[in-house]
Amino acid sequence: MTQITTITGPMSSLRAQLRAQADAALAPDTSNTLFADRLGGALKGVADAQNNAANLTKAYELGNENDISKVMISQQVSSLGFQLTLNVRNKMLSAYKDIMNMPV
Repeated sequence: MTQITTITGPMSSLRAQLRAQADAALAPDTSNTLFADRLGGALKGVADAQNNAANLTKAYELGNENDISKVMISQQVSSLGFQLTLNVRNKMLSAYKDIMNMPV
């Protein structure tokens, strides 16, 4: 019986930590951040992901990094971030054109 309690103790604390992180992530954002600030932060995140992927690729080519899966995952994250950024730009441009073509 003591083996079960020694296992469930760390699991319950881990569950509490995960629940707190989920509650924090799903809580409504009450801060008054501007759209431009959020967009700028997102663009900085994409640029950081691209720089990280480039650095990992260079390290792998030089023999400093041995984990090819880490390199490939970072490249995929970078690629998805860029595609998302491109799609957001296209949607914003389309909305701008729609607004400009509205009759006054």
